[in-house]
Amino acid sequence: MRYFIELSYNGKAYHGWQIQPNAISVQEILENALSTLLQSNMSIMGAGRTDAGVHASQMFAHFDSNHSIDDNLVFKLNSFLPDDIAIHTIFQVNDEAHTRFDALSRTYMYRISQKKNVFTSDFAYTFQNHLDVKAMNMACDILLDYNDFQCFSKVHTDVKTYHCNIMYAQWDYKEDQLMFTIKADRFLRNMVRAIVGTMINIGLGKMKVEDLHNVIKSKDRSEAGFSVPAHGLYLTKIEYPTTINS
Repeated sequence: MRYFIELSYNGKAYHGWQIQPNAISVQEILENALSTLLQSNMSIMGAGRTDAGVHASQMFAHFDSNHSIDDNLVFKLNSFLPDDIAIHTIFQVNDEAHTRFDALSRTYMYRISQKKNVFTSDFAYTFQNHLDVKAMNMACDILLDYNDFQCFSKVHTDVKTYHCNIMYAQWDYKEDQLMFTIKADRFLRNMVRAIVGTMINIGLGKMKVEDLHNVIKSKDRSEAGFSVPAHGLYLTKIEYPTTINS
């Protein structure tokens, strides 16, 4: 039987989601916890890979088990796992359902703190320079006109295509924080952080809004902006078709 796990995590202490040979990851911690509680060697597949230091308010992973799983496992996992990983639900899906390949969309949010705040410094990028948010949102509209985003991808990555369907991109203020929300069917490695860095350059007036067309068409990472720090980035939502349900 196949099960989906919905979880969230604070990525500060982890070298990303995926298991690494010489660094601690969220996947490793969760696999070890499941293996201990179910008393068998468990492996899990995540919906994607978040980089070191990136957070997730909603992540999904799947695993196969012959055990009958109920809500009691959620309680046991949350008691067993460290405080920076929380399990929300575990539910059975059809045997072919896949957290990565069946995902219809993924949504990320990047948080920029416009004022120094000791309580959010680990969870938002402090950037106090004035930004032209109107220009940055004009740049968001340009993103929707393209589907090849090689210019925002980390170089030397093993991908077959740089095509992504961006469905939504928007900057909004919430109290003292500037929030960038972006939704797409898939994302390239470092893509969101590179887009945010490029948008900041536009907001500072270092780059014109219309220059973004040439950046995207160049397919050259060096033409885009800097990569913002990981600690301001959150995976916030993953959507699936109803057909995954058992």
